[in-house]
Amino acid sequence: MAKKTENTQPMSVSSRGRRNEVIGEVVSDKMTKTIAVRVYRTVRHAKYSKFVKRSSIFKAHDEKNEAKNGDLVLIAASRPLSKTKRWSLVKIIQKVGQQPEANV
Repeated sequence: MAKKTENTQPMSVSSRGRRNEVIGEVVSDKMTKTIAVRVYRTVRHAKYSKFVKRSSIFKAHDEKNEAKNGDLVLIAASRPLSKTKRWSLVKIIQKVGQQPEANV
């Protein structure tokens, strides 16, 4: 007798998995519809086992040119949009000189 399998998860857009999201600071907004975002992470040093702070700069798509230098933003991974642009702006968490948003 053939085994009956039951599909418990319906096919939808969310079945592709969660998009990678990171929070960083805008370091450049000079490009049209593009921002450069610095993201910090901590890594353990191989020899000394001390946690060291490292940073990366990601180019993100900003359709409306909303983000400015110094803003704290949330960006998400997306399909390649250009040679270096692989992220897109989700929302601005904190504008320069303002209090942070309550829901992060």
